[in-house]
Amino acid sequence: MFNTDHLQEALQKRQQNGNLRSLKSRQKGIDFYSNDYLGLAGDKDFQNELLKAVMENPELLKGSTGSRLISGNSPAVEETEAFIAKEHQYGSALLFPSGYNANLALFSALPTRHDTVVVDEQIHRSVHDACKLSNVKRLKFRHNDCHDLERILKRQTGTCYVAVESLYSMDGDIAPLQEIVAIAERYSAGLIVDEAHAFGVFGYGLVDRYQLQHRVLATVITYGKAMGTHGAAVLTNKLIKSYLVNFASPFIYTTAAHDFLWMSIKKGYHFLKNHKELPDLLQQKIKIFRDQLPAGLSSHDSPIRVLVVPDNNRLKTLNDYLFKNGFLTYAVFSPTVKEGTERLRICLHSFNADDDVLRLTAVIKEFL
Repeated sequence: MFNTDHLQEALQKRQQNGNLRSLKSRQKGIDFYSNDYLGLAGDKDFQNELLKAVMENPELLKGSTGSRLISGNSPAVEETEAFIAKEHQYGSALLFPSGYNANLALFSALPTRHDTVVVDEQIHRSVHDACKLSNVKRLKFRHNDCHDLERILKRQTGTCYVAVESLYSMDGDIAPLQEIVAIAERYSAGLIVDEAHAFGVFGYGLVDRYQLQHRVLATVITYGKAMGTHGAAVLTNKLIKSYLVNFASPFIYTTAAHDFLWMSIKKGYHFLKNHKELPDLLQQKIKIFRDQLPAGLSSHDSPIRVLVVPDNNRLKTLNDYLFKNGFLTYAVFSPTVKEGTERLRICLHSFNADDDVLRLTAVIKEFL
């Protein structure tokens, strides 16, 4: 019989350290933990638009039947990709079932074992996992530290890539994108920007806001957060898209999503265009929170507010205390973050009531 003692020991160690993960049903309470920044996941008007589209064309619910290179391609996905590329002012877009899948495709296919990927030390785990698949040399630079990035790039030879997020989910802070772009250009490095948490919150993201499309090799946009649906797009040029279609295993060997997903993404863009007040409403909630509690690690206009509470046990006590008071927040324990930097992660949304934001901050101040 296969010996599973080492698996049990690893789980027991996590339980002893107070950071054992487990699946829970969606809890009842006031949402201050989801990535539904603009409330589209539960927006009845948006849902009715999707329902109407399905009623008019039930074929949208049909399974794709295979990968996009076999039987899973469709006019719907191609039209949506063309639409997204035009909206973001890129030459091409390639859709994926998730942001994790998109990053896995990019960083496992583009770099080779002879290349170097320089990543912000807080980059998403999917990038690290992808780099293992490509056997590329991976180096970390200090979080949002442009001097450290340049120091590392100076020492490299051959092909280099730089990977950053525009808005980081663990600290809730924004990358100095314009400076990073200039440094990447100085050393002929290909810059890849993950906009998972910035899209929708800051329009089409910070690459679009600063009009950096022609200076960034690829941008990853995800639709499971501010748009409230699912999937992701890699925005790039036609050459890189063709290369991914030919060499990215996560794209080649994944069964395509059904057309309902691609339709919902396109509808989501139109919905955001017709409800431009939502990001402004979100900023109002951020200001209310910020006026009551100091920013800490979070950037001024970030919907992700982070309170560092060192020690897993103390953090768990705070998170449980908030839950008893009706608030759903998310505690990030070590080893997900470095020991001593454990934190409470609070996500603000356009739909949060002003009084709820004030009550949340009051309860936190009571505890602290």
